[in-house]
Amino acid sequence: YARGTVTAFAPFDARADAEALRKAMKGIGTDEETVLTILTTRNNAQRQEIASAFKTLFGRDLVDDLKSELTGKFETLMVSLMRPAYIFDAHALKHAIKGAGTNEKVLTEILASRTPAEVQNIKQVYQQEYEANLEDKITGETSGHFQRLLVVLLQANRDPDGGVDEALVEQDAQVLFRAGELKWGTDEEKFITILGTRSVSHLRRVFDKYMTISGFQIEETIDRETSGDLEKLLLAVVKCIRSVPAYFAETLYYSMKGAGTDDDTLIRVMVSRSEVDLLDIRREFRKNFAKSLYQMIQKDTSGDYRKALLLLCGGDDD
Repeated sequence: YARGTVTAFAPFDARADAEALRKAMKGIGTDEETVLTILTTRNNAQRQEIASAFKTLFGRDLVDDLKSELTGKFETLMVSLMRPAYIFDAHALKHAIKGAGTNEKVLTEILASRTPAEVQNIKQVYQQEYEANLEDKITGETSGHFQRLLVVLLQANRDPDGGVDEALVEQDAQVLFRAGELKWGTDEEKFITILGTRSVSHLRRVFDKYMTISGFQIEETIDRETSGDLEKLLLAVVKCIRSVPAYFAETLYYSMKGAGTDDDTLIRVMVSRSEVDLLDIRREFRKNFAKSLYQMIQKDTSGDYRKALLLLCGGDDD
């Protein structure tokens, strides 16, 4: 991926970084500036090397030190940056289905936006880290058509992208039209199967064809014909088929729009996309919301938390 805002730092010296971090957190008070500058400008692989050097040099756990020295949202952000990239999604899902109540928003965001290969990896890591089957955990906490679509996405069997068969495009568009707009009540299963298993390039053509046949965007139909968690998940899948960066730009926008900030979402997206496609997300943000991601973070957050997020953002687009 070359579209992240965070790349490998050079010249990199894990030992020197570990020493600087130890000095920043030792004694009375913490030098937050040093902590945030180092952790937001090194990529995840380098942060793991720093943690390892930190333990070797001082016999201390870097994450434990961060937790004891920092507080609030800033602490959450720094600790999130220290989580190994391959564990990040598995950890977020574990917390979404742990304890009382399920965080459907997290399940929706991660499973709608990750590639089949990424989903396979998440399932494997989940099993290794938590000695539990992710699908079993999710089916235990969800129900109905929402659960079924999550299970379809967890199979990670979406058709690979290849040549698009126009006859099948026409057929799928007609099936969706009959299952939604033309039907009294909705045949959710048809939506789940088609949106959960067809290839990305095929579905993009289906959406165009659907518009021609019905006079509606597929999103409008989903909005009218479904509700609740299923509606949100179907819409997320459609948006990610159209453009993953545009989906995340919208997710970030709504995490900060209006009164109060959904910091969990803001942190999760900024950290998980910082080495993947945050440059593209920034571009979509600017295009769709008439302001830059940088400006919105600046306006909506404060203190060291803001400084760190702005460094991850990697610049303004105005």
